[in-house]
Amino acid sequence: MNTVKLMGNVGREVTVREFDNGKVASFSVATNETYLNKNQEEVTNTTWHTVVAWGKLAEQCERLVAKGKFISVEGKINYRQYQNKEDQTVRITEIVAYKIEEGKKKEVA
Repeated sequence: MNTVKLMGNVGREVTVREFDNGKVASFSVATNETYLNKNQEEVTNTTWHTVVAWGKLAEQCERLVAKGKFISVEGKINYRQYQNKEDQTVRITEIVAYKIEEGKKKEVA
């Protein structure tokens, strides 16, 4: 089963493109992982994810998603590739969203 759930901050404003058969929205989400290193210093790693949403969900993104906002994304991981103008293979990893909600940050005790 290919499913993913991310909770993080939106990194850039939503870009929405319109086609004959609907819309597609794309934006980035940053997730953070914090741990203690061997010197007991707190280290935070940030990972950036590209998210795409189609159809009605793309329309929802136009209203809900904004840079800096904390959101929750559920979807699947999608890998694709294409040849660019220089005939190089470009590989893309993205999250195809099924559900996007305003996130609720959990307090850590």
